[in-house]
Amino acid sequence: MRMISKDADQDVVVPTDRTEIIVASNDNFIRSRIFTIRGVQVMLDRDLAMLYGVPVKRLNEQVKRNIKRFPENFMFRLSDAEIQHVFTLSEDPDIRSRSQFATLNKGRGSNIKYLPYAFTEHGILMLASVLKSDVAVEASIQIMNAFVAMRRTLASIAPMLSRIDTLERRQIVDQQRNEERFDTIFKAMDGGELPPQKVFFDGKHYDAYSFAVKLVKKATKSIVLIDGYVDETTLDILSKKRGGAKVTIVTTEKMLAKQLTPAALDKFNKQNPGLTAKAAASFHDRFMILDDSEIYHFGASLKDLGRKYCAVSKMDASFIPSILARI
Repeated sequence: MRMISKDADQDVVVPTDRTEIIVASNDNFIRSRIFTIRGVQVMLDRDLAMLYGVPVKRLNEQVKRNIKRFPENFMFRLSDAEIQHVFTLSEDPDIRSRSQFATLNKGRGSNIKYLPYAFTEHGILMLASVLKSDVAVEASIQIMNAFVAMRRTLASIAPMLSRIDTLERRQIVDQQRNEERFDTIFKAMDGGELPPQKVFFDGKHYDAYSFAVKLVKKATKSIVLIDGYVDETTLDILSKKRGGAKVTIVTTEKMLAKQLTPAALDKFNKQNPGLTAKAAASFHDRFMILDDSEIYHFGASLKDLGRKYCAVSKMDASFIPSILARI
C-alpha cells in the first residue's frame, strides 16, 4: 500500500513500506530540485529525504553518525542569503511556496526550524550508502542520471553561450566606437569650439537659446549660473545639461521666493537631478562658470538672450576663484 505525500502536486508517491519508490515524471521532478550553489550542483536534504522515503530528521541523523564520510565538498549548510536566493528565483510553484526557509523564525509558526543542508553529487551517493535501503539506492540512481543529463545539456549549449558572450562583447566595443564617431560628427556640425565672443541682435531668440544650450552641454561636472533674473526659460536651458553635471543658481532673494521655490526645484530635480539655488546680493552682472575652469560673462540674463542687443564673452579663468569665493 502506498500513500501520496504532501508534495502530490508534483506527482510524487512515497511508499508506506519504504521498499520501493514511484515518482511520475521523475526527470522533471528531480531536475527542479537541483540548484547551483557555490558553483556546484546540489540538492537539499528535504527533497532527498522525500525521494529516499525517510523523514528529514532521520536522514540528518544518519549523516551525523557518519559525519566523516561527508566532507565539505560532499555536504554543506546553506546561509540565509543562499536559501532566499534559491527559493525566490525558482520557477517551481512548490519550491517558491517554501519561502518560509528565508525567515527561519523558530517558534513563530514556520515548520522549518533549521538551516537546510545541501548535498553535492558525491554526497548524494554517500547518503544512499549510509541509509542502506533499496529505496535510497534506486532513488540515487535516478538522481545521478538527472545530474548526468543536466551536465550533457550544459556541455551541448556551452559553445553557443560562448559565441553569444563573444558577440555581446563585440557589440559593446562597436557601440563605444559608434558613440565616439557620433560625438565627432556632432562636434563638426556644431562648428567645433564655441567662439570666445558672441553678439546677439534683437529677435535672434533661437540663436541665443541654441548658444546657451551648447554652453550648458559643455560642462561635465558643474555649472554655476550667477543671474539676478530667472524664469522657466532659464530652467529649460539648464535642463539640457549632461546627467552628471551639478547646477548651482546664484540669484536674488526675490527670485528664490518667486521662481526657484522648493517645489520648483523638486520638480526640476525629479527629471534632472543636481540643481540647487542660493541667494547673493553682491552681483550685478551675469556669469556662467563651467567645471570651475571656464567663465562666460553675459550682457543680459539667460532668459532674455536675443530679445535685445547683447553680448556673451569668455573671460580669463583666473577670475573664477575670486567669484566663487563671493557666492
